[in-house]
Amino acid sequence: MTISKLDLASEVKAILGDLGVSADRYTGGTLAVRSPITGTEIGRLKEDSVEATKAKIDGAHKAFKEWRLVPGPKRGELIRLLGEELRASKAALGRLVSIEVGKITSEGLGEVQEMIDICDFAVGLSRQLYGLTIATERSEHRMMETWHPLGVVGIISAFNFPVAVWSWNAALALVCGNSTVWKPSEKTPLTALATQALFERAVKRYVAEGGVAPEHLSELIIGGREIGEVLVDNPKVPLVSATGSTAMGRSVGPRLAQRFARAILELGGNNAAIVSPTADLDLTLRGVAFAAMGTAGQRCTTLRRLFVHESVYDQLVPRLQKAYASVTIGNPLETGTLVGPLIDKGSYDKMQGALSEAKAAGGKVTGGERALADDASDAYYVRPALVEMPSQTGPVENETFAPILYVMKYSDFDQVLELHNAVPQGLSSSIFTNDLREAETFLSDRGSDCGIANVNIGPSGAEIGGAFGGEKETGGGRESGSDAWKAYMRRATNTINHGKTLPLAQGVKFDVA
Repeated sequence: MTISKLDLASEVKAILGDLGVSADRYTGGTLAVRSPITGTEIGRLKEDSVEATKAKIDGAHKAFKEWRLVPGPKRGELIRLLGEELRASKAALGRLVSIEVGKITSEGLGEVQEMIDICDFAVGLSRQLYGLTIATERSEHRMMETWHPLGVVGIISAFNFPVAVWSWNAALALVCGNSTVWKPSEKTPLTALATQALFERAVKRYVAEGGVAPEHLSELIIGGREIGEVLVDNPKVPLVSATGSTAMGRSVGPRLAQRFARAILELGGNNAAIVSPTADLDLTLRGVAFAAMGTAGQRCTTLRRLFVHESVYDQLVPRLQKAYASVTIGNPLETGTLVGPLIDKGSYDKMQGALSEAKAAGGKVTGGERALADDASDAYYVRPALVEMPSQTGPVENETFAPILYVMKYSDFDQVLELHNAVPQGLSSSIFTNDLREAETFLSDRGSDCGIANVNIGPSGAEIGGAFGGEKETGGGRESGSDAWKAYMRRATNTINHGKTLPLAQGVKFDVA
């Protein structure tokens, strides 16, 4: 079947119905949702008003006051059940992700697998919310730290990972004793409706099995910037985790700081890789191809800058050009497709603008043209672009959310490290090398300045076991694994005197009669 004849609206209706979402949630509203696969409308949602958004935040705040009293391992049981619901509905939700975002089938399923993985992680974490016992200078005293639930956690997610990012935050926030209010991207709210329905199924099972879960534990708000600002500005929301552009972060960050709220910001990533003289070029080719072209270049960890040593440049770059020319572009729901569509015309226009800038700066462009326009005139498929640049200048220094890979030649390792770090963003990075000194230097204090630094794999994609996030204009936040859970809790330092005297710290004397 050609792309233009796909009846995605009917398929979406069937999927949402099977997942328990009633038709009135995605019909008859003002927010039109279009699938990037065809460009046709697949839903029309009712948007929350400012008043309704405030009411949902109030409900979540009330739920938090009850949920924080539930023991951590019992909170983990709810997340275990959520993981079971996600496993049972992986195929359906993964398909919906592919339809709403344009991801190829394996990537849609992979996103749901991320949700399952973080649920598994959070269940174990629910029994490991550890504090430290701290050495004290006073006899017959004990000093320790304890961790407590924080409150309502606001989650603002972007279109490119419409449900995984929610799960990274929500699974941890909920086992830590918080409630959540989620504002998904206006471009991808249908997957949010589906996820909320699965969460409600898990809550229903949890209560039926004897668990205590208050209403409004997880709230969903639908709309644009206005309701996002209500969430960011509300004093009952002590933490907002926001994923999106650096421009969005520049707006959200100061608003939260003004009221001394916490922020987890996951923003832009102008990610780079270095290919050294000793690199395994077969492995490098595969690593670069996925990192640069996967998800049509619409990952925050997408590879956008490639520095290739002059000794292997003429071996690697022609092979990359061949891969770029032959990669299969088309309907992401079909087996064999590797590159699906851009999310919309705005993304396409930005890509073409960046390529024009690159040409003006002396870049040699391979690919980048629109594809399948005759079969899908309202959708925006493109051939990924490989751009050989004379230097790191112009559009190379900016993140364009599209499949553009800027390739530059280098000769000196210390110099390329400086170039690697000489951009405002600092999310993900990698080096392809079999030189131990180069690998260790890249991971050292003077190496990559990114939150993620890899050796012999690309910068794109991450497992949930590691904390995800970056430095500089990437925002500095961390989500998912490691000790990222601490961001969702408040720390208290406790000192207990179990003796009969009252020695003061630092030897202070304050005797009263």
